[in-house]
Amino acid sequence: MAKAKTDDAADAEQGAAAGVAQVAPVDSTLGYEQARDELIEVVRSLEAGGTTLEESLALWERGEALAKVCRRWLDGARARLDAALAESPDEAGAERA
Repeated sequence: MAKAKTDDAADAEQGAAAGVAQVAPVDSTLGYEQARDELIEVVRSLEAGGTTLEESLALWERGEALAKVCRRWLDGARARLDAALAESPDEAGAERA
């Protein structure tokens, strides 16, 4: 029995048929460092130039998706830090004194 195509696979096929450069979708389970490092490579590729408009747009979209992954990690870290600081206001005050 054939498996139904996912939306991403169908979009990739349509893009390929239209001559649009395809970049693999971003795995939302990437760790912060992995997403950050890949984002750095995307920026380097864009800054280096030498790509077609379609390739540049695909890289830009991937960079935006990677930036969202990084932002989620940073927002989560901020929330954890805020929660930890809120738990022990007496200890934080004692350390400053």
